[in-house]
Amino acid sequence: MTYGSTEARKAAGLTVGLDVSDTYTSLCLVDEEGNVIEEGRVRTTTPALARRFSVMPPCRIVLEVGTHSPWMSRLLASLGHEVIVANPRRVRLIAESDRKRDRADAELLARLGRVDPGLLRPIQHRGPEAQHDLALLRARDTLVRARTNLINHVRGAVKAAGGRLPACSAASFHRKAEAHLPVALRAVLLPIVSLVAELTARIQDYDRQVERLAEGYPAERLLRQVCGVGPLTALAFLLVIEDPTRFQKSREVGPYLGLVPRQSQSGEREPQLSITKAGDPLLRRLLVQSAHYILGPFGPESELRRWGLCLAGSGSSRGKKRAVVAVARKLAVLLHRLWVTGEVYQPLLDEKGAPARAG
Repeated sequence: MTYGSTEARKAAGLTVGLDVSDTYTSLCLVDEEGNVIEEGRVRTTTPALARRFSVMPPCRIVLEVGTHSPWMSRLLASLGHEVIVANPRRVRLIAESDRKRDRADAELLARLGRVDPGLLRPIQHRGPEAQHDLALLRARDTLVRARTNLINHVRGAVKAAGGRLPACSAASFHRKAEAHLPVALRAVLLPIVSLVAELTARIQDYDRQVERLAEGYPAERLLRQVCGVGPLTALAFLLVIEDPTRFQKSREVGPYLGLVPRQSQSGEREPQLSITKAGDPLLRRLLVQSAHYILGPFGPESELRRWGLCLAGSGSSRGKKRAVVAVARKLAVLLHRLWVTGEVYQPLLDEKGAPARAG
C-alpha cells in the first residue's frame, strides 16, 4: 500500500497492530472508525520493517512486550511513529482466546490501541546501553540458577543413596562435596561436581565484571549505604528503574516490581492473596535476598530490621515469609528515595525520629 498526500491526510487516525514472532510479524491496519483497511505480514528483521514502515505517515503502532519489542519499538519510533508496547497482563483477550491466530491478535491490538491506549498499560523499554549492561546481570543470574539446580541434584542423589553431603556455600561446594560422594555414585556425580566448579569460576568472573561496571554508575554508592545491598542489587536497581523520575512517589516502586499483594475484592469479601510478581523477576529476587540478610542473624541493627522483625513476630513460617516480602518492598522504596534525594542513609533514629548519633 502506498500513501500519497490524500492518503496521508486520511491516515491521521490510523492504528497498526503487530503480532510479532521470530520469523514473521503479522500486521493489521484500522482507521479511526475501526474499519480494517489492510492485513498482511512482514519479516521480523530490521531492513524489512524499515522498508515497510518508512513509507507510512506517522501513525500509532501497538505491539506486545516480548523478546523483539525493545529493538523493534526503538526502530519504529525512529521512523516517526507513536509506539505503544502493551503489557501482556492487560491483553488477556489474546492469551485466553479460543481462536488464537496471528492476524486476529494483530487486529485485536490495533482495535484496543485505537479505542484507549491506557487500557494496555503501556510499558517503557529501557535504553540500549542499560539493556546491554543488564544483559551481564542476567547472564550471571542464569549461571547461578544452573549451579543451584546441579547442586540440588547431587545432594538429592546422595541422600537417596543413604548418604549426606556437608553443609557449605555454593562457591565451596565442589571442593567439599567430592570427598563425600558415595563410591557407587562417584562415577555418575563427579562430572556434575566438575561442572559446578566451572560454573563457580565463571560466576566469580562475572562478579568482577559487575564491580567494574558499577564504578560507572555514581548513584550505586548511594544505594549501597544500606547494609545488605551489594553491587549486584544496587546495579540491578539502577538499570531496571533507569529513570527515577518515572515515579512521582517512591511508594510506586513496590507495585512496579510486583511486591504488593494481588487484589480480588468482591462485595464484603477481600481475601489475602500472594504478590502480583509483576515487573522484573531478577530485581525482585535480589531485593528479597537482601531482605533475608537484613532480617537474618548477621543483619546489623536498623529501623528497617526492627520493623521487619516486629512484623514477623514469633509466629508461623508464613508470617516470616510475608515479613521478608514486606521488607523487600520497603527496601525498594528506600533505595528509590536515596537515589532521588542523594541523602546520607541513617539506619537508626532516636526517640524523636531524628538520625541517631554514633556513641
